[in-house]
Amino acid sequence: MENNVIKITKNTFRNKIIYVGLFIAFVVMMFFFPNEGRFKYDYQKGRPWVYETLVAPIDFPILKSQAELLAEKEVAASKVIPYYVHDNNVLPVQLQKLKNNQMLAVVDAQIGEVLVNSFNHVYDKGVMPDKSAVEGQEQEQRVEGTGYIMVQKNRRAVEVPESELFTQNSAVKYIKRELLDANPLVNADSIIWIVGLKDLVLPNLAYDAATTKLLHKEAVNYISPTKGMIYTGQLIVSEGETVTAEIEQMLDSYKAEYELSLGYSEGSWKLLLGHTIFVLVILALIYVTVYFVDIDMFKRTNQFAFILFLVVLAFVITVVVRNISSEYLFFVPYAVFALYMMAFFHAKLIFPIYMILLLPLLILADQGTELYMLNVFAGGVALVSFSYLNRGWLQFMNSLLIFVGMMLVHVAFEIVEAGSLSSMSYREIMYIFFNALFVVATYPLVFLLEKIFVLVSVSTLKDLSDTNNALLQELARKAPGTFQHSLQVANLAERAVAAIGGNARLVKVGAMYHDVGKLNNPQCFIENAAPGINYHAGLSPIESAHEIIKHVESGVELAKKYHLPQVITEFITSHHGQSQTGYFYNKYCNDGGDPANIGEFTYKGTLPTSKEQVVVMMADAVEAASRSLKDYSVESISRLVDGILGQRMSDSQLVRADISIKEINIVKSIFKRHLGEIYHARIAYPARKAQ
Repeated sequence: MENNVIKITKNTFRNKIIYVGLFIAFVVMMFFFPNEGRFKYDYQKGRPWVYETLVAPIDFPILKSQAELLAEKEVAASKVIPYYVHDNNVLPVQLQKLKNNQMLAVVDAQIGEVLVNSFNHVYDKGVMPDKSAVEGQEQEQRVEGTGYIMVQKNRRAVEVPESELFTQNSAVKYIKRELLDANPLVNADSIIWIVGLKDLVLPNLAYDAATTKLLHKEAVNYISPTKGMIYTGQLIVSEGETVTAEIEQMLDSYKAEYELSLGYSEGSWKLLLGHTIFVLVILALIYVTVYFVDIDMFKRTNQFAFILFLVVLAFVITVVVRNISSEYLFFVPYAVFALYMMAFFHAKLIFPIYMILLLPLLILADQGTELYMLNVFAGGVALVSFSYLNRGWLQFMNSLLIFVGMMLVHVAFEIVEAGSLSSMSYREIMYIFFNALFVVATYPLVFLLEKIFVLVSVSTLKDLSDTNNALLQELARKAPGTFQHSLQVANLAERAVAAIGGNARLVKVGAMYHDVGKLNNPQCFIENAAPGINYHAGLSPIESAHEIIKHVESGVELAKKYHLPQVITEFITSHHGQSQTGYFYNKYCNDGGDPANIGEFTYKGTLPTSKEQVVVMMADAVEAASRSLKDYSVESISRLVDGILGQRMSDSQLVRADISIKEINIVKSIFKRHLGEIYHARIAYPARKAQ
């Protein structure tokens, strides 16, 4: 009853985690889903329009191309005129200096009056600095020949022709002409030199570089992005017509208006409903696929969370890259997601999940069908090739195979859509090449994901199963009997668990490490005992039992020391479950001990929960017991296997395990056949007769 309550509680908790994970995935995907409609037409310049004749269903402006906008910005920038500020304080100061000049007294009164009047006139018009003085400041903002400048006077800015203004040099020349007009016989140059006119004529128009730059920026930014209108009922493109640059611009404009208006018009709630249904369908497909292909994953919540993470990550990457440019989606190495799953899951689960993971491409991408097929095929090639080419430089051969596979699909689409390869984009080919390269380059991230989601990858299991591993080497050196026993258990368990659809790699590694705790006291165990030495000769049954039981705790300590994954440590704690050291318990009882004192002889481990742990428990017991058989006939081996497995079941060691009676019977048959092959009768070689 207690075990059933525990099982129900755990299942309820796991279900909550699964539904919370699905809800979080739904919220994240809805948050990133673009708030715009899906334009149902795919098109490309130079290719025929493969849909029905398209007539504008709404009014929309024609957007200018990037080239047109750039050209207009350059023209607008070239028309920006310099900005000057009028200084009212210059004229009074300079005029007073002129009148106070003592040399003015020696000049004829009429000429002096002309000089002062001309001086006033020049400043009334405005005096700019000589061009050489502002050349460096203006050269980035003005173009010679514009003929106008902006003059700010009394807080008002007006556009003034440059021809109506003076520079310092032209002002002096103007005054000289006025003097000559008043009296042709006068020596104007002498008068100008005497009064120091060149030093007195200072500019009263100051160049404002900051304001000029601001005007330049505004002129560029306020270019209209449109160049006309398409009205409802107007023809956009006819069926079969080649998409020209002009038609492409109209289609781009219609697409932009369609997506924008559908996202923010009265139909936005319909759009939200559509997005919601789409996201729910994706998550439902994930749930159903896991349910029918590997329902046990719902008990391994970290694995299910990892799948949801990959689905959400692929969705977010698709949205972000698509918002930059839909063409860049050719660059995204989606196939690496299939490889990430390959590192942790059964092959039968990987591809269905991968195909579901790619579904957003069909909705979000402009060339969604092609992108979907490209990446589905790339994922298939990657899964097959990585199964064989997964070591050293051979890994980069995967990139070549993926590239070739994707190019075949791309060429097929070009032929179907355009009828030839003449319109193939070299830029897309480059994107596909880097896509294939990055599938291999980004694969090492699997080890980071392994740590984050507390998973054990195939690569890690391969490394752990290497007998050159430090811990296994130490086991082979200090406890060779235990090491050989572990290898036999690994072979036995691997064959059995593969027959019932379990994780054969995991079982093999778990079996190889299940008895590492015997390292601390190898002579305590019969398989390591030296001939003629009995470690237990001077110990009581209870003391012997304690020494035997201790190897489980020692194994856990060694697992921590050597950083074994938790899933491997669980094989150490569960391979004896909560069974008893039967030999010493029976001896204790036969010597007059109290049978109720069974706790002293009971392992303090955990009961197995997975079919993999159950198989290792049974393989360990069967392999050890088989060494004591005197008769290795089929009947003898069969009785041994049936007896040990029956004992484990009657002792309630499997009550928490997720394994069926049918699977246990399959395991039994595998054990019997395997042990029969190991202990088959051998032919006795006849002795050679003496000559």
